[in-house]
Amino acid sequence: MAIKFSRHANRRAKLYNIPESTILNILKGKYFDQGNQEVIGNVEGFKFPLKIVIVVENDIITIKTVYPLKKGRKV
Repeated sequence: MAIKFSRHANRRAKLYNIPESTILNILKGKYFDQGNQEVIGNVEGFKFPLKIVIVVENDIITIKTVYPLKKGRKV
């Protein structure tokens, strides 16, 4: 599957100093169905887990947004 970053996701990653490689490592090895989905992963070096919102269409994963999950559930 191909992975694309939306403009919003690129801006959020830059704002929170989240490297693209970190996002790709969280997504690596996971299976995704068609449609909107959320992925939450703990990453060393970040105080809070990272939340990644994606949409899958026609074997293309588009990352809609990414940010530290400061509120809500913990992993």
